[in-house]
Order: sequence, then structure tokens, then C-alpha cells
Amino acid sequence: MLTCYAVDDEPLALQTVCEFIAQTPGLTLAGKFSSALQVLRALQQAEQPVDVLFLDIQMPNLNGLELARVLASRGGAPGPRVVFTTAYSQFALESYQVEALDYLVKPFDYEDFLRAVHKAQAYYQLLRRPVPAPPPATPPAAPAGDYLYVKADYQLVRVVLDDITLIEGLDDYASIHRRSDARPLLTLTTLKALEEKLPAQRFMRVHRSYIVGLNHISSVGRGTIQIGEQSIPVSERYRAAFDAYLDRWR
Repeated sequence: MLTCYAVDDEPLALQTVCEFIAQTPGLTLAGKFSSALQVLRALQQAEQPVDVLFLDIQMPNLNGLELARVLASRGGAPGPRVVFTTAYSQFALESYQVEALDYLVKPFDYEDFLRAVHKAQAYYQLLRRPVPAPPPATPPAAPAGDYLYVKADYQLVRVVLDDITLIEGLDDYASIHRRSDARPLLTLTTLKALEEKLPAQRFMRVHRSYIVGLNHISSVGRGTIQIGEQSIPVSERYRAAFDAYLDRWR
């Protein structure tokens, strides 16, 4: 269940978002507000975390983009994720810079709203997934330059390539599993975009939802790969390439 705030200074637009939230399974409306300043006060006083803000942009005193920047700059645990609901399409680029989950241009219908909800649910599904115990071995230090940077929690995080055991994709997000940290690193990046950055001799796409670190494979079964305690499926689309890789070592 995702806890939501609806924020809009236009009463009819606010009512529409509230009605959409009420009729959507998996969402709970925890508050509705007509200004960003009200939201800041409510978040400071909230007893339970808020997961998603359905947030208008053009509002007096503090607009939606400014509120998103304020929330991103706060220390501590990550704050609520934002779905912008606005009549103006020109702010789409800025919404990407604050890592908004989605950008809905008014008038949007329930289908558009539901698509944004699915992105939020996919994000929190990855974030809240139980973390498997990491293998006991510590990975060796990587040579200089043997890493990449990804955006996570409003910052660039340096990830050593040898540390990556597997990457799981879900919609617009990717969950990077590392030997040095039991908690996966969740980044607003597609699996395809990461695949293009990774060296093909060390990483392989084996499923539409998985890239594996070849050096971390502990065993191979019938249609599956074992990495630590995780069993990764190999789909028919990628089986021939993976079998060709295995043939080089037989």
C-alpha cells in the first residue's frame, strides 16, 4: 500500500486527483493540500512516511518544482517520490532533473494516472524487496577507471564493476546488486541503458529483466544461473549467446 498526498491550488484538479487515488487499489490518500508550504509542514509532522506526492507545479509562494528540490536536498532517508500534475508541458526536462516518477499534463485521464501509479508501485516493489545475504568473500579492489557512476537518491554514486553481481530491471528502474553491500542500489536508469555502458566481456544480458556479472556465476542449471543465493532465469531470446559463452570454457 502506497501512502499519497494530493497537492494542487485548483479545487477541481485537486478533487480529480483525490477521486483517482480513492478508486485505485494499493493507494491511500493521507492528505490533500492547496499549497506546497502546507505539504512541507505536513511532512514534518507526519507519523508515517509518505510515498508519493501527486504535485501541481504552478502554485503561489513555493511551486512544485521548488518543493521537489527542497525535499531532495534534505538529509536522512529518501523522501516521497513525485508525480507532477500540471497544465504546462515546458517543465518536463526540469522534472527529470529532480527525478520525478512521472509527468502528467492536464487534462489527463484515469489511464494516464494509472500508468504513473504503476511506475510508483514498480519503484517501491524493488526498494522494499527483501535483501538476500551477500556472499562472504570481499571483492578485490578494481583498477583505476574500472567503474561507472549512476544516479541514486538524488546523487551520483560510484559503482565498481567487479563489485556488481547482477542487475535487475523493472520498467524505468534498475536494481544493482553488489557483493560489498547487502542492499541493492536502486537507480532511475533502464536496463538497456546500463547494458550499453557495461563491458560485454564481463556482463551479459540473459533475460529481459536481468544482466549478470559473468565472474560471479557460481553454477549453471537447466535454464538458470546461480549467483550467490539467487537463481536467475535464462530466457530463450538470450540462450544462444549465453550457451556460446559457456562453450568457450568447456
